[in-house]
Amino acid sequence: QVQLVESGGGTVQAGGSLRLSCKTSGLTPSSYHMGWFRQAPGKEREFVAAISVSSIRTIYGDSVKDRFTISRDNTVHATYLQMNSLKPEDTAVYYCAAAFQIGTDASQFSYWGQGTQVTVSS
Repeated sequence: QVQLVESGGGTVQAGGSLRLSCKTSGLTPSSYHMGWFRQAPGKEREFVAAISVSSIRTIYGDSVKDRFTISRDNTVHATYLQMNSLKPEDTAVYYCAAAFQIGTDASQFSYWGQGTQVTVSS
């Protein structure tokens, strides 16, 4: 049974930082690329970042480039999203996802977590 469980969300003031974690089970880390998406109320799900199996390649959405960093540790089946210089517009539910092929389209990702809420106050 495949499970993705996010943690690390919360409320932070603008300019602050948060680190999200995603622990996977039932997946072989060397077989899946990982990604983060987010969805704010009334908006479509938005691509945030993705990382290849071996961490060689990373992709970022334009709105988070230079502020967010995705990383992974295959030894503990974990993927991380370090979020710095947070803005109120970063407020959303953040989801981690796993894909056979790295990309930015949500339809490419086969497995999803339940999400973790991030709220940035001004």
